[in-house]
Amino acid sequence: MKNKHFSKYLVMFVILVCTVALSGCKGDKSQENTNKAPTTDDTSSKESGQDADGEVTPIYGGSIVVGITQDLDSLDPHKAVAAGTNEVLFNVYEGLVKPNENGDLVPAVASDYQVSEDGKEYTFSIREGITFHNGDAVTAEDIKYSIERCAGLLEETDPSVKVESALSNVKEVNILDEKTVQLKLEKGDTEILPYLTCAIVPANYDKLDTQPMGTGPFKFVSYAPLESFIIEKNEAYWGEQAYLDQVTFKISANTDSAFMELMAGSIDIFPYLTDDQANQLPDTYNIAEGNMNLVQALFLNNAAEPFTDEKVRQAVCYALDRQAILDMVAGGRGTIIDTNMFPAFTKYYNTDLTGTYDYNVDKAKELLAEAGYGNGFTFTITVPSNYQYHVDTAQILVEQLKAVGITAKIQQVEWNGWLEDVYNGRNYEATIIGLDSNLAPRDSVERFVSTAKNNFINYKNEQFDETFAKAIASTVDEEKVEYYKQLQAYLTQDAASAYIQDPPLLVAVNKKLAGYTFYPVYVQDMAKVYYISE
Repeated sequence: MKNKHFSKYLVMFVILVCTVALSGCKGDKSQENTNKAPTTDDTSSKESGQDADGEVTPIYGGSIVVGITQDLDSLDPHKAVAAGTNEVLFNVYEGLVKPNENGDLVPAVASDYQVSEDGKEYTFSIREGITFHNGDAVTAEDIKYSIERCAGLLEETDPSVKVESALSNVKEVNILDEKTVQLKLEKGDTEILPYLTCAIVPANYDKLDTQPMGTGPFKFVSYAPLESFIIEKNEAYWGEQAYLDQVTFKISANTDSAFMELMAGSIDIFPYLTDDQANQLPDTYNIAEGNMNLVQALFLNNAAEPFTDEKVRQAVCYALDRQAILDMVAGGRGTIIDTNMFPAFTKYYNTDLTGTYDYNVDKAKELLAEAGYGNGFTFTITVPSNYQYHVDTAQILVEQLKAVGITAKIQQVEWNGWLEDVYNGRNYEATIIGLDSNLAPRDSVERFVSTAKNNFINYKNEQFDETFAKAIASTVDEEKVEYYKQLQAYLTQDAASAYIQDPPLLVAVNKKLAGYTFYPVYVQDMAKVYYISE
């Protein structure tokens, strides 16, 4: 059957995945939609200056500097783990489909696709004339190779490639003809499409680690570790051309360093302002406000004492005054959360959990006493130093925990060290970080399955594992919704971690620029940014 019917059932949740900063969400309202991308090469109205109504119109050309506080963990998109890396590589790479600012998955490398009635076959047509940045045409072999690499289906596998577990359901990737590729699945799957945003790369290319090669609106220029990642406009891009000629992502050691450069005027866009910093900005900048679409939490290592005890974890949850955290760190902005899923997943977000751990010092003390920690305990919160927002949150938590007799110490570490020791090595007691998610509800919960390689909090619950298996196996929408809500309930009731907020995203944008766009996923889309006439 044509994908336009299946997509209403397949990605119903995507229609609602919008941040509060967006003007609204646009679902597939046309019963005749064939998922063909609209024509996007009309540049007749994109001239400098203003139109008759006084509205600003974009200017083509120019270059900007964007501040980021995290070095890239890989230039190979299939090896990148960090959200901060993927948000930058979004400009260089595309999948068969990709998200737009409304939360819809739209055709990219593929021009259209079809899905079988049983959901076991996905057939993609390669976009006519699409090329990689070196000018080579994208072939069916490239798509087959890319999907198989992400799914771990290649005969020779690279252990450093991040194999996407959601693609383990792919049984075969078949080339039907030079313009058509078909995925055959073991079981019908209503959630696989968001994972086909994985980057399409050349099949016979061995320089992805040093010279990225994609199909996106920008192409790679250079990378200097801990310094910069530079991209330039892809003049041969299949879709709407980027306005800017060049973008430099300037890598700073931490938010304070980036902010100093912002104040000096050497950075044009900086997307991680704290509330205090936003109030100090000179009038040469506008402040754009959205949501990070992250789950910020005090993540607890469930295998490290005393967090092996559920009552201790629950006590920590009760000890946190989350509204006070938002007030002090974000000027009251942000959204308090009670689950491991951010609220933009409206359909799946379990609102019944709201208030589960409302601030209650007496209850926290009571639980600590029951667990044998009536005199409290001491532990360390390991925080990546490049994220000032998380550092500031940690400092407030330290003070709040004192009220129940818990002494928390902060250990700031560099980002690569955090990845190695905390995320991969699980050698920590607690940490504060924000977890992102793909446009699929399973992505928010799968990392907490007992056997998941990225289950960095060491959460174990057999009922959770069994429910997750039912959730991904179900093709009945109502069932899936209830399973995902139950999975959130397990994590919250077990106090797997102390969930805090979906943080606000405050972005400093030079007043000479416009077009900065918020997405319901963690990306920095530079193709929409442009200079305006003075």
